[in-house]
Amino acid sequence: QVQLVESGGGLVQAGGSLRLACVASGGAFSNLNMGWFRQAPGKEREFVAAITYGGGGTSYTASVKGRFTISRDNAKNTVYLQMNSLKPEDTAVYYCARISYMSRTPIGSWGQGTQVTVSS
Repeated sequence: QVQLVESGGGLVQAGGSLRLACVASGGAFSNLNMGWFRQAPGKEREFVAAITYGGGGTSYTASVKGRFTISRDNAKNTVYLQMNSLKPEDTAVYYCARISYMSRTPIGSWGQGTQVTVSS
């Protein structure tokens, strides 16, 4: 079972940037497709971005395309989410997870998440 720990969240003004990180342990990270999800208050958790196990493929939900970039460092068992041009509607708790890349559905357990708050 892979354990995941997210970090890097915080409070930022609209138009600002944050870089989230998710460190994995307890599994063969370099063999896993990984993704980021988010959950805003009163809303369901939603897909944000995904990356294939080797890093050669990425996909994004439409609302973040062109602003967010997912990447990974398999030597560090870490997946990143660079978030630029942040908007108030990006405010949410962000989670990483193993993912089924084609269906964009999570697999296994979640980490504790990291809070991102974007002020207007």
